[in-house]
Amino acid sequence: MSTVAEKLRQLRRDAGLDGVNNSPGVDGPAAKAPPSSPLFAPSMGLTLRAGLRRSCPLPSGTVGTFSRQREKEHRLHALRRLIRAREQTPLQSRRILPPPAGEEIAPGLHYVEAQFAYAASATLDVPAIDEAPIERNRLLCFDTETTGLAGGVGTRAFMIGVAAWADDVLTVRQLYLTTIAGERAMLETFANWLRPETILVSYNGKSYDAPLLKGRLRLNHVAHRLAELPHIDWLHPTRRVYKGHLPNCKLATIEREVLRIVREDDLPGSEAPAAWLAFLRGQSSTNLGRVLEHNRQDVITLMRLGDHFTQL
Repeated sequence: MSTVAEKLRQLRRDAGLDGVNNSPGVDGPAAKAPPSSPLFAPSMGLTLRAGLRRSCPLPSGTVGTFSRQREKEHRLHALRRLIRAREQTPLQSRRILPPPAGEEIAPGLHYVEAQFAYAASATLDVPAIDEAPIERNRLLCFDTETTGLAGGVGTRAFMIGVAAWADDVLTVRQLYLTTIAGERAMLETFANWLRPETILVSYNGKSYDAPLLKGRLRLNHVAHRLAELPHIDWLHPTRRVYKGHLPNCKLATIEREVLRIVREDDLPGSEAPAAWLAFLRGQSSTNLGRVLEHNRQDVITLMRLGDHFTQL
């Protein structure tokens, strides 16, 4: 017997096909299967056969008489039957949770508005930009909650909050996503809030919030004037005044130590991405409501910081 024939016979014995299509000069499907085919993948073959034996056992008394080829055909037929049955079974729909607040103004986008009244000066005298004094009606305090804190192209803002004065009433407007598809509508709505006379106010927004929003606006092809408007970032004057006097210059620290604002049941900003993802997965909407409250307090604090620096 030639070396090639001997190797072929050895391969058939190793695969358990010594009795199938073994006549000289006849090459069946099993004989033609190359070693790289699924027939020669032990882990895949054993897993598939074990699963099918449990779900679709062969008729009793026939295992010993079925050839390996017949057994394969039977398992394949059973597998197809299971697939058809699965396709005909309706999938269990994901539990749809109601959004924590607001109304839907576009598919996947919710809007929340609240108003607050407190005594404040009509103008701000802050050496943060060239103009002084500043009419408070021009200020637009903004803050974002994002899917991650590292930034980058893959990071999105799933919530945008702004605070602005109108008729001696501080109005807080918030947008948040209930699906990714609502991102463009959210960005368009935010861009429409930016007027030519607007002065942006943030806390570390020049380094994080504004660049992130500019990138998302550009990727979604939304026209905006975000780069044209003057921008006050309270982080920088805060550091000049309080660095070395306080443990740090985080907004929560400034609230507690300087403005004497104590938050109750506040959800840290670092937990906001997990809260939003949990809502999308149908797990809970409670923490997303806490994110809304956290964001609302942030933009109110930004406005109160202006009053604080004016008094200084």
